[in-house]
Amino acid sequence: MTLLSFHENPPLSLYIHLPWCVKKCPYCDFNSHEFSSSGFEEENYIEALIRDLDSELPRIWGRTINTVFIGGGTPSLFSSDSLDKLLSAIRARLNIHPAIEITLEANPGTAEAEKFRAFREIGINRLSLGVQSYNDAHLKALGRIHDAAQAHHAIELAQDAGFENYNIDLMFGLPGQSINEALDDLEKAVTHSPTHISWYQLTIEPNTVFNSKPPTLPNDDEIWSMQERGQSFLEVRGFKQYEISAYAKAKHPALHNLNYWQFGDYLGIGAGAHGKITNVAERKIERYTRHKIPKRYIELAGTNAAITETRVLTHDELVLEFVMNAFRLTDGVPAHLLSDRTGLTLKNAERELLVAEERGLIEWQLNKLSPTPKGIRYLNELLEIFVK
Repeated sequence: MTLLSFHENPPLSLYIHLPWCVKKCPYCDFNSHEFSSSGFEEENYIEALIRDLDSELPRIWGRTINTVFIGGGTPSLFSSDSLDKLLSAIRARLNIHPAIEITLEANPGTAEAEKFRAFREIGINRLSLGVQSYNDAHLKALGRIHDAAQAHHAIELAQDAGFENYNIDLMFGLPGQSINEALDDLEKAVTHSPTHISWYQLTIEPNTVFNSKPPTLPNDDEIWSMQERGQSFLEVRGFKQYEISAYAKAKHPALHNLNYWQFGDYLGIGAGAHGKITNVAERKIERYTRHKIPKRYIELAGTNAAITETRVLTHDELVLEFVMNAFRLTDGVPAHLLSDRTGLTLKNAERELLVAEERGLIEWQLNKLSPTPKGIRYLNELLEIFVK
C-alpha cells in the first residue's frame, strides 16, 4: 500500500465522554449508563480521565487543541469543581488555542441548570442543551426527565449565567407528532435567540428500547413536509443550514463538529470514546476506541488495556470516511482538503467523484467539492458510490 503524504497536521479537537445519566432514553444508542445500574464515581472518573490524557500526550505532543467537547450521557450531572479540575489538567498539559471553544452538553432539568453560572466561571463558553421538544406529551414519549417549562427556564438560566453561545437540540418525526407541532417546537426555540439549533429526525437505532418496541412515527410524506417547512422557517429567521442537521446564526457554527465534518483529528478520552489521529511521521491515520464500561474504564485508564481497538485506515476507508463527513456540509469543502486530510490525491477518488457528479449528487468545481440539494437528500445513495 502506498504511504500517505501530508504537508502538515490537521486541526485537533478533544472529546471527553462522561457516560452517566439519570435515565436512559428509549431512543438513545450512545454509551450512557443510569446511576442505578452502574454507580456514579465522579472523583475516580475525573482521575481516570487525567490518567487517560497523560497516556495520550506522546501521540499529540506539540499540537494545539482548538476545541473541547464534553459529551455523554449527561455531563452537567458532574460538579463544577470536578470539571474545573479536569479543565485545569488539560490546560496544564496541552497547547490551548487562545480562542478555544469549550462545549458542555447539558440537561434542562432544574438540578443541572442551577450549575450553569459555575460552569461559565470555569471557562466553559458554549452549552448544548438537550431540549428535544417543547411539548410535554412528546417529551414523555421520548422518556425525557424534564418538561417544557424546565426547558424554557434552563435557557433563561444559561443566558443569565453569561452564555452568549449556545445550541438547542431538537428532534422531529416524533411519535404522534404533527407538522404544526414540529414547527411549534422551532418557534419556541427561536424566541430564546440561540446562536445554533440542531434539528434532526428521530431514527430508530439498534439496541434501543424503541428498536424492540417501535413507536408509531409520522409517515414519510409528513416527515418530509416537517423538514422542508422547518428549513424554510429557520432560514427566514437567520439560521443558515450549514450541515444536514445543523443551523447557525452568522459566525456561530459548532467549531468542534465542523472539525469532524472537515475530517480533522480528534483525541477521545473517557469510557467508550473514539479518536482519530494523523501520524505525519509514520504517514498513516489511526482510529481507536476505549473500553465502554465505566467501572472497567476507571480501572484501566492510563494503560494500553484501556484501548479496545486500534486500526490504521486503508485508502478506500479514507476516501469513504472523508466524503461521509464532507458531503454532510451544505457548502461542501475546498477540493484540496481531500488530499490535505487523507494524505491521498484527488486521483484516488476521481472515478467515484465523476460518477457522483454525473448523477447530479455533487458539484465538482476546480477548487471545490460540494453536494447538490439532491445529494443532501439522498446522501446514502451518494455514499454508496464510494463503497468498495
